[in-house]
Amino acid sequence: MINFKRILLKNKNNKLYYYVKTFLKSLVPNAYYRSQRNSLLQNLPLSEREYVQSRVDYYNKLVDSQPLSPSAFAIKDYHIPDKIRVYYFDSIEYLRYFDGQHRLELIPGDVTHVPAYPAIVKSRPVDGNNSNSVLLNLDKARHFNFIKDDISFEQKKDQLVGRSGFQQAHRARFYAMYADHHLCNLKKATRKSDPDYLSIAGHLDYKFILALEGNDVATNLKWIMSSNSIAVMPKPTYETWYMEGTLVPDHHYICIKDDYSDLEEKLNYYSQNTNKALEIIGNAHAYVNQFKNSKREDVISLMVLDKYFRFTH
Repeated sequence: MINFKRILLKNKNNKLYYYVKTFLKSLVPNAYYRSQRNSLLQNLPLSEREYVQSRVDYYNKLVDSQPLSPSAFAIKDYHIPDKIRVYYFDSIEYLRYFDGQHRLELIPGDVTHVPAYPAIVKSRPVDGNNSNSVLLNLDKARHFNFIKDDISFEQKKDQLVGRSGFQQAHRARFYAMYADHHLCNLKKATRKSDPDYLSIAGHLDYKFILALEGNDVATNLKWIMSSNSIAVMPKPTYETWYMEGTLVPDHHYICIKDDYSDLEEKLNYYSQNTNKALEIIGNAHAYVNQFKNSKREDVISLMVLDKYFRFTH
């Protein structure tokens, strides 16, 4: 089968399709969406309800009614902002299913702290009490990118590949340690105009792909885990709708120490033990597949918001 996403879109989501779909949805009266909410929730198959509820409770950990921030706003007063509009588009897609009087706080961008009041966020810390950080799938056209990899693991190069500005302190430390290592192909490149720029397709020539966190999560983790290569990273400290905190080290990805000292040992092991590497790839694919049921993802999003409105005042 022809891989059109690789050929036409360079293994990236179609942004034009995203904005056209968003615009068309905005033409439908909100009253229609509100009339459909209950039927969407009730049509969830019995066999999926326990799984769905577990994800709802993972994203939204509120257990008692909590006061909202003084900066909270009503849905009816929510308008397209001047900047980072994708957060508006991705949230209003589900907020329009609820009464316009409902109030919420939404914090756009890379959120690495837990807010003082319950808020809708894209990302949150994995550890500690993060119940005030209620996750919704925001900026999803950029972050939720799954691909089809036509190259088998065995055909790939026995190296770790990584492209980044390597500007944050932890990324700079990794680059300083391994930029010249024979098992690594690491270059400072973020733009297509950079001499060492490498497309997603170019990354797929390698068995191992670096997935270090940036300001919050590693954006490339989703497409790596949908490929026939393996993500290499320490245990994640931030999570999004992808539930990075539930990923199992050396089961879904190759886990290296926080100080990166065991990288060579780990790369050599999985290069020499192909069956173990293939197990990780299979586990990663199974993990990714749970996010590909778009109707179920919609229901989970609605249930997360419904719980948010019920547990805030």
